[in-house]
Amino acid sequence: MNALTRLPIPPEAEGFSSLAALLARAILAGQWAPGDIFPRELDICQHFDASRNRVRNALASLTSAGLIERTAGRGTRIREIDDWQLLDPKMSDWMTGVETPHPQLVREIHAFRLSAEPYVAELAALHGNAQDLARLETAFEGMRGTADDPEQREAHAEYDVAFHDAIYRASHNLVWRQMGHLLRPSIMQLIQRSHHRAEALDDSLERHRRVMDAIRLRQPDAAHEAARRVLERTAADLGVALGGRHLQSRYR
Repeated sequence: MNALTRLPIPPEAEGFSSLAALLARAILAGQWAPGDIFPRELDICQHFDASRNRVRNALASLTSAGLIERTAGRGTRIREIDDWQLLDPKMSDWMTGVETPHPQLVREIHAFRLSAEPYVAELAALHGNAQDLARLETAFEGMRGTADDPEQREAHAEYDVAFHDAIYRASHNLVWRQMGHLLRPSIMQLIQRSHHRAEALDDSLERHRRVMDAIRLRQPDAAHEAARRVLERTAADLGVALGGRHLQSRYR
Protein backbone atom coordinates (compact mmCIF):
# COMPACT_ATOMS: atom_id res chain seq x y z
CA MET A 1 0.00 0.00 0.00
CA ASN A 2 1.22 3.49 -0.84
CA ALA A 3 2.18 5.10 2.48
CA LEU A 4 0.63 8.36 1.32
CA THR A 5 -2.83 6.80 1.44
CA ARG A 6 -2.55 6.51 5.23
CA LEU A 7 -1.99 10.23 5.67
CA PRO A 8 -4.76 12.82 6.17
CA ILE A 9 -5.09 15.79 3.83
CA PRO A 10 -3.88 19.03 5.47
CA PRO A 11 -5.92 22.15 4.65
CA GLU A 12 -4.60 24.11 1.67
CA ALA A 13 -5.00 27.33 3.67
CA GLU A 14 -2.26 26.23 6.09
CA GLY A 15 0.37 26.43 3.37
CA PHE A 16 3.42 24.27 2.84
CA SER A 17 4.37 24.11 6.54
CA SER A 18 1.42 21.88 7.44
CA LEU A 19 2.25 19.54 4.57
CA ALA A 20 5.92 19.47 5.59
CA ALA A 21 4.92 18.65 9.20
CA LEU A 22 2.62 15.84 8.06
CA LEU A 23 5.29 14.21 5.90
CA ALA A 24 8.04 14.74 8.48
CA ARG A 25 5.99 13.12 11.25
CA ALA A 26 5.33 10.12 9.01
CA ILE A 27 9.08 9.75 8.47
CA LEU A 28 9.85 10.19 12.18
CA ALA A 29 7.28 7.50 12.96
CA GLY A 30 9.00 5.07 10.56
CA GLN A 31 6.41 4.90 7.78
CA TRP A 32 9.41 5.04 5.46
CA ALA A 33 12.70 3.48 6.51
CA PRO A 34 16.11 5.05 5.91
CA GLY A 35 17.15 4.33 2.32
CA ASP A 36 13.56 3.96 1.09
CA ILE A 37 12.44 5.78 -2.03
CA PHE A 38 10.19 8.69 -1.06
CA PRO A 39 7.05 9.41 -3.13
CA ARG A 40 7.58 11.48 -6.24
CA GLU A 41 6.76 15.17 -6.22
CA LEU A 42 3.97 14.60 -8.75
CA ASP A 43 2.44 11.79 -6.66
CA ILE A 44 2.42 14.02 -3.58
CA CYS A 45 0.77 16.82 -5.57
CA GLN A 46 -1.94 14.47 -6.79
CA HIS A 47 -2.60 12.77 -3.46
CA PHE A 48 -2.91 16.01 -1.48
CA ASP A 49 -4.38 17.99 -4.36
CA ALA A 50 -1.58 20.47 -3.69
CA SER A 51 0.19 22.88 -6.00
CA ARG A 52 3.68 22.08 -7.26
CA ASN A 53 5.02 25.12 -5.43
CA ARG A 54 3.51 24.01 -2.10
CA VAL A 55 4.96 20.53 -2.42
CA ARG A 56 8.39 21.79 -3.46
CA ASN A 57 8.54 24.12 -0.45
CA ALA A 58 7.47 21.29 1.86
CA LEU A 59 10.14 18.98 0.45
CA ALA A 60 12.75 21.73 0.73
CA SER A 61 11.88 21.98 4.43
CA LEU A 62 12.37 18.22 4.87
CA THR A 63 15.65 18.41 2.98
CA SER A 64 17.03 21.20 5.15
CA ALA A 65 16.21 19.14 8.26
CA GLY A 66 18.17 16.19 6.88
CA LEU A 67 15.19 13.84 6.54
CA ILE A 68 15.33 13.36 2.78
CA GLU A 69 17.89 13.65 -0.01
CA ARG A 70 16.82 14.72 -3.48
CA THR A 71 19.08 13.75 -6.39
CA ALA A 72 18.44 14.69 -10.00
CA GLY A 73 17.68 11.61 -12.05
CA ARG A 74 17.54 9.32 -9.00
CA GLY A 75 14.53 10.65 -7.12
CA THR A 76 14.18 11.24 -3.40
CA ARG A 77 15.31 8.90 -0.62
CA ILE A 78 14.97 8.87 3.16
CA ARG A 79 18.32 9.70 4.71
CA GLU A 80 19.96 7.67 7.46
CA ILE A 81 18.90 8.65 10.97
CA ASP A 82 22.47 9.79 11.70
CA ASP A 83 21.87 12.58 9.16
CA TRP A 84 18.63 13.86 10.71
CA GLN A 85 19.04 17.34 12.19
CA LEU A 86 17.35 16.69 15.54
CA LEU A 87 18.30 20.10 16.93
CA ASP A 88 16.68 21.96 14.05
CA PRO A 89 13.78 23.97 15.57
CA LYS A 90 11.48 22.55 12.89
CA MET A 91 12.29 19.03 14.04
CA SER A 92 11.46 20.00 17.61
CA ASP A 93 8.01 21.09 16.45
CA TRP A 94 7.49 18.03 14.26
CA MET A 95 8.43 15.63 17.06
CA THR A 96 5.58 17.02 19.18
CA GLY A 97 2.99 15.39 16.93
CA VAL A 98 4.62 11.95 16.62
CA GLU A 99 2.73 9.34 18.65
CA THR A 100 5.18 6.47 18.09
CA PRO A 101 8.69 7.55 17.08
CA HIS A 102 10.97 5.28 15.07
CA PRO A 103 12.58 2.75 17.50
CA GLN A 104 16.11 3.72 16.45
CA LEU A 105 15.28 7.36 17.06
CA VAL A 106 14.10 6.46 20.58
CA ARG A 107 17.41 4.68 21.24
CA GLU A 108 19.49 7.56 19.88
CA ILE A 109 17.67 10.21 21.92
CA HIS A 110 17.85 8.17 25.09
CA ALA A 111 21.55 7.42 24.56
CA PHE A 112 22.18 11.15 24.33
CA ARG A 113 20.18 11.85 27.47
CA LEU A 114 22.08 9.16 29.37
CA SER A 115 25.40 10.69 28.35
CA ALA A 116 24.39 14.30 29.00
CA GLU A 117 21.79 14.68 31.74
CA PRO A 118 23.83 13.24 34.63
CA TYR A 119 26.48 15.88 33.89
CA VAL A 120 23.80 18.59 33.64
CA ALA A 121 22.50 17.44 37.05
CA GLU A 122 26.02 17.94 38.42
CA LEU A 123 26.03 21.51 37.13
CA ALA A 124 22.60 22.07 38.66
CA ALA A 125 23.91 20.91 42.04
CA LEU A 126 26.83 23.32 41.74
CA HIS A 127 25.02 26.37 40.36
CA GLY A 128 21.31 26.03 41.12
CA ASN A 129 19.77 28.87 43.15
CA ALA A 130 16.63 29.17 45.27
CA GLN A 131 14.47 29.93 42.25
CA ASP A 132 15.78 26.85 40.44
CA LEU A 133 15.05 24.67 43.46
CA ALA A 134 11.52 26.08 43.68
CA ARG A 135 10.89 25.11 40.04
CA LEU A 136 12.28 21.64 40.66
CA GLU A 137 10.17 21.14 43.79
CA THR A 138 7.00 22.40 42.09
CA ALA A 139 7.49 19.95 39.24
CA PHE A 140 8.17 17.09 41.66
CA GLU A 141 5.07 17.86 43.73
CA GLY A 142 3.06 17.85 40.51
CA MET A 143 4.49 14.44 39.65
CA ARG A 144 3.67 13.10 43.09
CA GLY A 145 0.14 14.50 43.00
CA THR A 146 -0.67 12.81 39.69
CA ALA A 147 1.23 9.53 40.04
CA ASP A 148 -1.59 7.37 41.40
CA ASP A 149 -4.30 8.35 38.93
CA PRO A 150 -4.05 6.56 35.56
CA GLU A 151 -6.29 9.23 34.03
CA GLN A 152 -3.67 11.85 34.88
CA ARG A 153 -0.75 10.18 33.12
CA GLU A 154 -0.66 13.02 30.59
CA ALA A 155 -0.42 15.62 33.37
CA HIS A 156 2.17 13.48 35.15
CA ALA A 157 4.29 13.40 31.99
CA GLU A 158 4.06 17.21 31.74
CA TYR A 159 5.33 17.59 35.31
CA ASP A 160 8.06 15.03 34.61
CA VAL A 161 9.25 17.03 31.59
CA ALA A 162 9.11 20.22 33.68
CA PHE A 163 11.32 18.48 36.26
CA HIS A 164 14.00 17.71 33.69
CA ASP A 165 13.65 21.15 32.14
CA ALA A 166 14.27 22.66 35.60
CA ILE A 167 17.52 20.69 35.83
CA TYR A 168 18.73 22.04 32.48
CA ARG A 169 17.83 25.58 33.57
CA ALA A 170 19.55 25.14 36.92
CA SER A 171 22.82 24.38 35.13
CA HIS A 172 23.03 28.11 34.35
CA ASN A 173 24.76 27.23 31.10
CA LEU A 174 23.24 28.88 28.05
CA VAL A 175 24.03 26.01 25.67
CA TRP A 176 22.62 23.32 27.95
CA ARG A 177 19.50 25.38 28.62
CA GLN A 178 18.86 25.79 24.91
CA MET A 179 19.61 22.12 24.32
CA GLY A 180 17.01 21.20 26.90
CA HIS A 181 14.47 23.47 25.20
CA LEU A 182 15.10 21.98 21.76
CA LEU A 183 14.93 18.42 23.08
CA ARG A 184 11.75 19.01 25.10
CA PRO A 185 9.36 17.37 22.58
CA SER A 186 11.69 14.38 22.26
CA ILE A 187 11.94 14.04 26.03
CA MET A 188 8.15 14.29 26.28
CA GLN A 189 7.77 11.45 23.79
CA LEU A 190 10.09 9.17 25.75
CA ILE A 191 8.50 10.01 29.10
CA GLN A 192 4.96 9.46 27.83
CA ARG A 193 5.88 6.10 26.35
CA SER A 194 7.71 4.95 29.48
CA HIS A 195 4.77 5.95 31.71
CA HIS A 196 2.29 4.04 29.58
CA ARG A 197 4.44 0.92 29.85
CA ALA A 198 5.21 1.22 33.58
CA GLU A 199 2.86 -0.64 35.92
CA ALA A 200 3.47 1.82 38.76
CA LEU A 201 5.37 5.08 39.17
CA ASP A 202 6.52 4.75 42.80
CA ASP A 203 10.07 3.73 41.88
CA SER A 204 10.33 6.50 39.29
CA LEU A 205 9.18 9.06 41.87
CA GLU A 206 11.76 7.90 44.38
CA ARG A 207 14.54 8.16 41.80
CA HIS A 208 13.47 11.70 40.87
CA ARG A 209 13.33 12.65 44.55
CA ARG A 210 16.96 11.56 44.98
CA VAL A 211 17.99 13.80 42.08
CA MET A 212 16.16 16.74 43.66
CA ASP A 213 17.65 16.12 47.09
CA ALA A 214 21.20 15.86 45.70
CA ILE A 215 20.78 19.15 43.83
CA ARG A 216 19.28 20.82 46.90
CA LEU A 217 22.15 19.60 49.10
CA ARG A 218 24.74 20.66 46.48
CA GLN A 219 26.10 17.14 46.03
CA PRO A 220 27.22 16.96 42.37
CA ASP A 221 28.43 13.35 42.46
CA ALA A 222 25.21 12.17 44.06
CA ALA A 223 23.20 14.21 41.53
CA HIS A 224 25.10 12.59 38.67
CA GLU A 225 24.43 9.09 39.98
CA ALA A 226 20.79 9.78 40.79
CA ALA A 227 20.12 11.24 37.33
CA ARG A 228 21.77 8.21 35.73
CA ARG A 229 19.48 5.90 37.70
CA VAL A 230 16.40 7.84 36.59
CA LEU A 231 17.37 7.35 32.97
CA GLU A 232 18.19 3.68 33.46
CA ARG A 233 14.68 3.19 34.82
CA THR A 234 13.25 5.00 31.79
CA ALA A 235 15.27 2.73 29.49
CA ALA A 236 13.90 -0.34 31.29
CA ASP A 237 10.31 0.90 30.96
CA LEU A 238 10.86 1.61 27.27
CA GLY A 239 12.54 -1.72 26.64
CA VAL A 240 15.59 0.13 25.32
CA ALA A 241 18.82 -1.86 25.52
CA LEU A 242 21.66 0.60 25.08
CA GLY A 243 24.42 -1.74 26.18
CA GLY A 244 27.86 -0.54 25.21
CA ARG A 245 26.41 2.65 23.75
CA HIS A 246 26.03 4.11 27.21
CA LEU A 247 28.35 7.07 27.26
CA GLN A 248 29.43 7.29 30.86
CA SER A 249 32.01 10.05 30.41
CA ARG A 250 31.97 12.67 33.14
CA TYR A 251 33.31 15.26 30.67
CA ARG A 252 36.30 15.84 32.93
